[in-house]
Amino acid sequence: MLDKLARLEEEYRELEALLADPEVLKDQKRYQALSRRYAEMGEVIALIREYRKVLEDLEGVESLLEDPELKEVAKAEKAELEARKEALERELERHLLPKDPLDERDAILEIRAGTGGEEAALFARDLLEMYLRFAEEMGFETEILDSHPTDLGGFSKVIVEIRGPGAYGTFKYESGVHRVQRVPATETQGRIHTSTATVAVLPKAEESDFQLNMDEIRIDVMRASGPGGQGVNTTDSAVRVVHLPTGIMVTCQDSRSQIKNREKALMILRSRLLEMKRAEEEEKLRKARLAQIGSGERSEKIRTYNFPQSRVTDHRIGFTTHDLEGILSGNLQPLLEALRRADQERQLEALTEA
Repeated sequence: MLDKLARLEEEYRELEALLADPEVLKDQKRYQALSRRYAEMGEVIALIREYRKVLEDLEGVESLLEDPELKEVAKAEKAELEARKEALERELERHLLPKDPLDERDAILEIRAGTGGEEAALFARDLLEMYLRFAEEMGFETEILDSHPTDLGGFSKVIVEIRGPGAYGTFKYESGVHRVQRVPATETQGRIHTSTATVAVLPKAEESDFQLNMDEIRIDVMRASGPGGQGVNTTDSAVRVVHLPTGIMVTCQDSRSQIKNREKALMILRSRLLEMKRAEEEEKLRKARLAQIGSGERSEKIRTYNFPQSRVTDHRIGFTTHDLEGILSGNLQPLLEALRRADQERQLEALTEA
């Protein structure tokens, strides 16, 4: 393990040098990516330094065990240091777990209104705004690929591309059913309703990942529609792509260019097929995906946003915060960090049992 720790320390020093390089500062995208990695490594580097200090202290306390006057004190100190050493080793093992190679990819995030009618569509909009704010805070670029607005300003469906190193690894824990409990804007008697929205997060597929056979794809063009089904432009720019073998259907209408909508639809289709392929392979191996908390199925309720109590609860790890406003404003980092840590702990347990 010490060799791995030494390599991490070397990477950290190289990052420090790069971030101080004027040439790197000129390239803002690269600078942001390096800064993000540098910040991510801060925790593990602090642990490594503490671990090395504990090892040094253990060496020092060994010599005190020979001193009759200090022997008892040294024994107690050694026990404390040994316990801290074991705890640090556990933390470092968590950081040294192999990463999912797809974590560094861009992400495709899809939000769909679930049960609750118009209120569910408004909640889907709230989730979209939450993710867009968080993505901006993290330095990611976002682009809405497809959206289906409703009469009151919500969304029955919206698909967003999130671009930047680590986008998929950052957002992947959001897949599942999100539930909201609040008095809807459409409620006249002040009663609390429960509505849901589903979130799916996919790693963006590259053309080399999944070669599409265009003979198995049907492409339809149509006029883009808005709330209530009315046409929003006078050209047939909306595109529907159907993968005939699986029945997967993707529509894109946000661009006024039919060509761009076609490219976006094919990109989303490729990502869905890649995810399907991964799921099938893992099912054959009968192993749960270690890089994801829970099953990640859309039918799984993962989180509740309770407005009367200003409470957000993630049911997978029992995480609760009363900072509902902060969460919806995009302050997702503490929650996602808790999910990541729980995932790593589960991976360690699985490795121990194997």
